[in-house]
Amino acid sequence: MDKKKILVVEDEKAIADILVFNLQREGYDTLVAYDGTEGLRRALEDTPDLILLDVMLPGMDGFEVCRRVREQNETPIIMLTAREEETDKVLGLELGADDYITKPFSMRELMARVKANMRRSLSGEEREKPAMPASGLRISRDNGMVYKNGRALELSAREFDILCFLSAAPGRVFSREELMEQVWGYEYYGDLRAVDVAIRRLREKVEDQPASPQYIMTKRGMGYYYAGEEA
Repeated sequence: MDKKKILVVEDEKAIADILVFNLQREGYDTLVAYDGTEGLRRALEDTPDLILLDVMLPGMDGFEVCRRVREQNETPIIMLTAREEETDKVLGLELGADDYITKPFSMRELMARVKANMRRSLSGEEREKPAMPASGLRISRDNGMVYKNGRALELSAREFDILCFLSAAPGRVFSREELMEQVWGYEYYGDLRAVDVAIRRLREKVEDQPASPQYIMTKRGMGYYYAGEEA
């Protein structure tokens, strides 16, 4: 099996070296860029499986890199930030980042985030399942795609996982904590806005009118649920 490849975009060489050392020890191949412009080029040309992206970068900041990457592909992105401002964290998620982690962080926590956010290969059991009709949507586990009215939707791995998880239990309400644990793959300490942002981005892609959704519904004060048929 080919090793997963991770791009580290970090302007502080000492931090980049530590990240590379620990990632390689975990069995990942690594690429490194020390500024935003080079990071964007490598993100688009070298097709990494995941990007660790610092916010404060020379030339082009991490937010702009994230935005431009998202215009081209859905590679998982974890933002690395020393900032504590709430708006910065939300902005990264709004621009398409899958997760963020605030410096200083432990390598154990970072590796848990990396593993949880890495695009997962479908299991043999999932490959055997046929395409699933889901109230106007067709979810294909064979190729990790979702189709609506015959048109393929460009979902990220996270968005695909959320849709599959919710649609497997239609009508059942899942709290943000449950979604974080079951879909993200770890318990999230702190705010849970990553779930809200991911749901909003998913609605923008699968709903005709995201403000009046048909499929991904909100139960006020409780969480989210799928309103279609079982998938």
